[in-house]
Amino acid sequence: MIRVNSEMAGSVWKLLVAVGDEVAEGADLLLLESMKMEIPVAAPAKGKVAEIRVEEGETVAEGQLLLVLAS
Repeated sequence: MIRVNSEMAGSVWKLLVAVGDEVAEGADLLLLESMKMEIPVAAPAKGKVAEIRVEEGETVAEGQLLLVLAS
């Protein structure tokens, strides 16, 4: 399992994947909004989206688990 954590505090602006989606390494998984900037969160490796732990509009902390990929 590959854990994808937030690199910064912000809010989840848009989810770009759903559970079950296959993603390539580097593919954008979701967009965070912080200080009026949109920051993409990319997949660190290829895999299948196993869990999404956040919802659009949710505020997240730095280091918080966003989603899990199955390799």
